[in-house]
Amino acid sequence: MEKEVVVTLTDYEQRILVRGMNEYRNQLLKEKKPTEDVARAMLKVIQAKPKKKGLLSRETR
Repeated sequence: MEKEVVVTLTDYEQRILVRGMNEYRNQLLKEKKPTEDVARAMLKVIQAKPKKKGLLSRETR
């Protein structure tokens, strides 16, 4: 089983990440290298649902 990693990003950071991954994918395409892994990871980032934060954080309780 693979280890799951959770990363918290702002909308802006998410767009930067997707753009960078897409540029890397395009580079791989030009070099005629496989892109499946990058495309799969990119889709996960794009389709990630925003998580609602609780009304009270642990610090405020």
